[in-house]
Amino acid sequence: MKAALAENPAAVRRGTVLVVDDEDGVRASVRAILEETCDVIEAEDGGVALDVLRAREVDVVMLDQRMPGEPGIEVLARIKALDPTIVVILATAVRDVRTAVAAMRLGAYDYLVKPFDVDDLNLLVQRALEKRALEREVLCLRSALAPSGWESANAFEGLVGRHAEMVRIYQLITQLAETTTTVLITGESGTGKELVARAIHRRSPRRDQPFVAVNVAAIPDTLIESELFGHERGAFTGAHARKLGKFELAHGGTVFLDEIGSLRLDLQTRLLRVLQEREVERIGGVRPIPVDVRVLAATNVNLRMAVRQRAFRDDLFYRLNVVPIDVPPLRQRRDDIPILVEHFVRKIARECNRDVRSITAGALETLVRYDWPGNVRELQNVIHRAVVLAREPVLQMHDIPLDLALPETGVGLTEDTGLPLREACDQFERQYVLRVLESVGWNVSRGARRLGVHRNTVLTKLAGWGIHRPTGADGRSASL
Repeated sequence: MKAALAENPAAVRRGTVLVVDDEDGVRASVRAILEETCDVIEAEDGGVALDVLRAREVDVVMLDQRMPGEPGIEVLARIKALDPTIVVILATAVRDVRTAVAAMRLGAYDYLVKPFDVDDLNLLVQRALEKRALEREVLCLRSALAPSGWESANAFEGLVGRHAEMVRIYQLITQLAETTTTVLITGESGTGKELVARAIHRRSPRRDQPFVAVNVAAIPDTLIESELFGHERGAFTGAHARKLGKFELAHGGTVFLDEIGSLRLDLQTRLLRVLQEREVERIGGVRPIPVDVRVLAATNVNLRMAVRQRAFRDDLFYRLNVVPIDVPPLRQRRDDIPILVEHFVRKIARECNRDVRSITAGALETLVRYDWPGNVRELQNVIHRAVVLAREPVLQMHDIPLDLALPETGVGLTEDTGLPLREACDQFERQYVLRVLESVGWNVSRGARRLGVHRNTVLTKLAGWGIHRPTGADGRSASL
């Protein structure tokens, strides 16, 4: 069998197996059998298993059917709802054909009868890992074959835009990714702070390990300590089973703490210890647990002000703020709005199976003139609604659900016609660049700074449009 496996690289891929069983002895036996060829994680019940699956990359789940509380068949349904691609093997104490058939219908790969035969278990898990590896290869091939020209020109690791400040952030992400430095990401709500954190993780050596995001502000005060640091069984009323905290679940990977300014002062002290000592202690625990995690944090409030007001620990602030990244609001990079609109129209139309391909010039102008207090998230929601409800392949003015008065920018488009999206974007870009140049007396260097691009970019665009800079009354060209 070893020779056969060696001939197929997919089969010998070292995968991760999650063993879910309430009996310590069963989990230990399976670990002993599989750990030479697989990374093995253990969970004592369905709840712990689902916590692990939300945070860790798992290939195969060995799931016991008969467990106290929630039976395996119900946990199977929840696993498949969470991630349909995970391969699940059901373990039963008896040959129950009815249960096996029900499990197959819910998406189980196969089942084993206890006590396990060592060879049967090894063979079945290796086949399951091979199936998982082949499915990954198919997904990678599909991704490689997908059109990527537009994305490579306008996007970076899920972030979309070509504004000079965004390009600077892309460069900073690339530099920081190879380090273990703690990063504090600041910016208004909806600017894409989590996307920046995910980009750092995906570019880092930890990319194959968990990325665990925690919105500190969204978790009730009574639960936040348990969510972050975990608890032991019986640690408090209602703690019926051990719970792993986010730092343990992210071991080897990255923890992203969003809205870090909302963290209670007493928990700020515990977080500082994690950063300094690289260990956590569960509620009710008796010993610290080493953790290897990189911490990225984000906030939409002024933490320096919070430090002055004694609402945030100064030592924790300086520990987090080793390298700051400030994500600009959308109103400060309006020239990225046409690019974002094109991106969201394509993406949402594809995901929602809608035949929407472009936007009228007037509708695009409306979007560019709006100040977007909710930033990119608000723009995405507006485009989502417009695409879903549109009755024509071209988004019109009446498809844009903006209730607020739009600020005047002085930028206008010739007419509200159903141009293809790219032509509408090009038309707006041309008129916007010309209006900016007019506002600075056709000083190309000043105009380029206002546009957030290099002056050579402006000159190239003018040449491409066949536009020559105007001459003054004295017959000389306007300043460059």
